[in-house]
Amino acid sequence: MFLRTISTAACTALLAATSLCQAPGMSMPANGSQQPMPSPPATANVTLGGQTITIKYHAPSLRKRHLGGPEIVPWNTVWRTGANDATALTTPIPLHIGSLLVPAGSYTIYTMPSPTKWMLIISKETGQWGTEYHQEKDLGRVELKSHTLPSAQEVMSISFEDIKKDSAELHIRWENMDESVKVTTP
Repeated sequence: MFLRTISTAACTALLAATSLCQAPGMSMPANGSQQPMPSPPATANVTLGGQTITIKYHAPSLRKRHLGGPEIVPWNTVWRTGANDATALTTPIPLHIGSLLVPAGSYTIYTMPSPTKWMLIISKETGQWGTEYHQEKDLGRVELKSHTLPSAQEVMSISFEDIKKDSAELHIRWENMDESVKVTTP
């Protein structure tokens, strides 16, 4: 395929909006040099009911900052649950995320963290930059279960765990927080 054999110099000459030439985890700054992204792309997948559910996000690092501080994730404020563009959830089948029924489709995941409980927000709006949030587009909100990690986690992660045929736990971990919710097929 042509794009696999294109040289770095030729790739640099392409329009900045073209991302097909970029290696995973690399950004293409305006000056054309490739540098690792401070918050690289990541994906969490799970197969439930024979179908694959996918969450795509960018994983930020603490870098000597703390959750709840003004420089990273202020408490009681809607957060993009990652970095860069909005965190995307795609499901080909309906799901229950906690008590919320999520029809098959594409969504954006936000959270509202606090020191004692986090809310998971599922938005019907998709394709926006992560800091663009419109509450009127919410499908719904679900309270997450909070656990304290035994040691601090530098890089934020989203994962599916305790996977069974028709259920799993969705975990969001960062610093000393482990926030989770049950995901099931109806």
